[in-house]
Amino acid sequence: MSAQLNAVDIQAKFDGSPFIAWLDLSVRNVDHEQGELTVVAPFRPEFERGAQSGQWHGGPLAAVIDTVGDFAVGMLLGRGLPTINFRVDYLRPAINTSLTAVARVRRNGRSVGVADVDLYNDQGALVAIGRATYATLSQG
Repeated sequence: MSAQLNAVDIQAKFDGSPFIAWLDLSVRNVDHEQGELTVVAPFRPEFERGAQSGQWHGGPLAAVIDTVGDFAVGMLLGRGLPTINFRVDYLRPAINTSLTAVARVRRNGRSVGVADVDLYNDQGALVAIGRATYATLSQG
């Protein structure tokens, strides 16, 4: 069994991935007992749905949700995991705001893990929710 990932480990994996580093994610809290990971994503003009709109495009929102869900399950196993399936529901526009993603592990099984992710704006309003399944079998 691999060692669990702590906040420093997860941040290093974020920073070591060109795509995730581009998202500029910052780990805020890791709770292994609760199976919960909290991450902040700052708004950047590259994430805009339309030029000068200040509104997040759905693609970066989905990428944040998938990444944080992945590492919520992965922090328990000591590694990132491949995504099997993923869905997102967009509840309201995210405009001129950073986002806080709170992922909760729903299942950490031998072959499949499941995480739910809530995405909040700076005012604490829920802007999107996601659920993903990840392959937990060792690749080695």
